[in-house]
Formats: sequence, C-alpha cells, structure tokens
Amino acid sequence: MKKVALAAAMATVCFSTTSLQAGEKWDMPMAYSATNFHSATGAEFAKCITTGTSGDIEVTTHPSGSLFKGGDIKRAIQTGQAPIGERLLSGHQNENALFGFDSVPFLATSFDDSAKLWEAAKEPLTNLLDEQGLVLLYSVPWPPQGLYFKKEVNSVADMKGIKFRSYNNATARLAELTGMLPVSIEAAEISQAFATGVAEAMISSGSTGYDRKVWESLTHFYEVDAWLPRNYVMVNKDVWGKVSEANQNVIKGCAQMAEYAGNWRAKEYTGFTLNGLRAGGMTVGPAGEGLVGELKAIGKTMTAEWLEAAGDQGKAIVDAFNAE
Repeated sequence: MKKVALAAAMATVCFSTTSLQAGEKWDMPMAYSATNFHSATGAEFAKCITTGTSGDIEVTTHPSGSLFKGGDIKRAIQTGQAPIGERLLSGHQNENALFGFDSVPFLATSFDDSAKLWEAAKEPLTNLLDEQGLVLLYSVPWPPQGLYFKKEVNSVADMKGIKFRSYNNATARLAELTGMLPVSIEAAEISQAFATGVAEAMISSGSTGYDRKVWESLTHFYEVDAWLPRNYVMVNKDVWGKVSEANQNVIKGCAQMAEYAGNWRAKEYTGFTLNGLRAGGMTVGPAGEGLVGELKAIGKTMTAEWLEAAGDQGKAIVDAFNAE
C-alpha cells in the first residue's frame, strides 16, 4: 500500500499529461546501478520533471557511472558538461571538510539521527554548494554502514594488511587507523575489484553489497552502524537560473517527493538487503563487543580530526545535532 501511495503522490506532483512537447534535454549522470534504490528514485524524479514541465525539460538518467564516473560527476556539472546529477556528499571531503559531516563515526547511527544531522547541516552545505556554482535539489541517506570481509574478524588486529575499498576521506582514514590498506574504488567497480583481489574488504551498506552481489567474493558482513552517508542531487546554478519560475517550482516539488520516497526506500531496503546477503551465503550479524569498542575508540580520533578540519562550521553542526 505504501508503494501505491508513493506512486500516486508522485503522479499528483507530476501533473500528468497525455502528450509532451519536445523541449530542453537534460542528461543526469548517476554513479550507482540502475537497480539501486538511489537510482530508482532518481529515475522517478527525472520522469516527474519531464511530465511536470510538459516536456519543457526532458531528463534522462545514466546510472552505473555510464556517462561520468562517480568521482567526475560533480565537476562535470560545475563545468556544464551535464546540467544535473547525483553524487555522494562525502565524496567531496577532500575539497572541504564540511562535506564529510555525515561520515563522522558513530555520531548519527540511525535514520532518525541522520535526519536530525541533515537538518543541522543542510543550510551550510547548501551555501557551500551555491558558492561552487551548484544548487542542491534533494538528499537521501544510505542505510547504516557495516563492515564486509572475506574472513571472520573479531578485532582490529585481524584487519591488519587487508586491502580495503575506500570511497571518501573517512573510509581511507579508517583503513589507515586499523592497519588496512586503502584502495579507492568506485561503486560500479566493486564486483570486479573483489573478484580480482584488488580489494578484500569494505565498509558500506547492505544495499551496496546486495546490488553488487558481493557474496560471490566475500563471506562476512558485520553490522556496526558506523554512519549513514548521504547522496544528493544537484543542478548547475547557471542552468537553474535560466529555468522559468513555474518549472523551478515543478522541479522543487518533484525533489520533495524524491527525498520522501528515497528516505522510505532506504529504511525498507535495509532489512531486505541484509536478508539478501544471508540468502547469498554470507554470515550477517552484529560485530562483537570487543571489535565495536576498538572501532569506537578509533571513531573518537576521527571525530576530533574532522572537527579540527571543519572548524567553527563543523562544530556548529555537531552542537546543533546534539542539542535537545
């Protein structure tokens, strides 16, 4: 029933028409597979814009990094190579520490906490993106992050020397602090990286592991709920400025629906994908108390480092999040 309600609501926002006139075409690069819930939400968002603007703006999504690789998407939009796209927010942490607000270990470990943290960070992130020539449209979290390995792991000592897939500064730093070897690998390349031994472990959601069928190479998933990173959809600021007010309002309405649908999907997908990992033959369950304790100690180090790098704005986000 929830899916029906979401579809009906999306259709209402889209102001369905029976015929669309040819208009401006927007290509929307996305880093994750077409079956991933972020990509599915983005595809619906694209259809909503196309229909809602009566074809004035026709949006076509390009999942799996097929148009631009994940790491190149933001730059492509900034330089006008694509007008709109989706990217992992913390993927830009090397540009500005604020982009890593959602990857501070054990700060926000649930969907409710993630929503609260986003409320605290949304304004400064929106302003930062605006300064970079980008307009934020919507953001959706991933499920909680857990640890994937191809062997049983009970302590940080068991991780030493393992080749660890990293996707942002926080994951690379986690690898360093646990004695693992960070290897930067885009989501679309995960399956091949594990199959060929380029990587042997990662921290990610059950969603990513399920989508990439990592049980073909890995054996264990440990639920540690380290953080909930966020994806976001952005549009080139100059392109946005040329869109009529009426069509901007349609896009904003579609974005609100996409954010709602994406959040719902993320929650529903969490249990489904963990069961999918089990069905694939993986051992899935909470990490042991000893390992969690060691990881939280490392998390304190990483939190202190992030706060130092993010400065007053970072502290303000954390203080707002922690406020009653």
